[in-house]
Amino acid sequence: MAKPIYILNGPNLNLLGKREPGIYGSETLDGIRARAQAKGEALGHAIDFRQSNFEGELVNWIQEASDKASGLIVNAGAYTHTSVAMLDALLAIQIPCVEVHLSNIFQREDFRRESYISRAAVGLICGFGPKGYELAIEAITDILAQPE
Repeated sequence: MAKPIYILNGPNLNLLGKREPGIYGSETLDGIRARAQAKGEALGHAIDFRQSNFEGELVNWIQEASDKASGLIVNAGAYTHTSVAMLDALLAIQIPCVEVHLSNIFQREDFRRESYISRAAVGLICGFGPKGYELAIEAITDILAQPE
């Protein structure tokens, strides 16, 4: 059986649907999970969808993904702008990673325009709300289909 695509979500994303809906929309993380699983299934992938408010747990999952996942999608939340630990973990793995953000981080506060993890990602999708996760699954699918 093919390895799943891991989708990792960082701090406060568990509050989607309640947290600043003008920025993040009204869809919950469970709704995004359902959309991602449906898109993955349609493209022939299992999806392993997780969320944590703890940086170390996210780092552990990135390391785990190195052996257990075919690809990785990361919405690191606020850790995007602060986590050298997540960057180092992402640089250490040998699977493709796509960075996702619900909002357009380049239209927000200055500090949100800086992403530590972008250096380790093959691409960045931002500003499309929950649809960004589906776009990331499509991108990972295309990357995995390329001959090595």
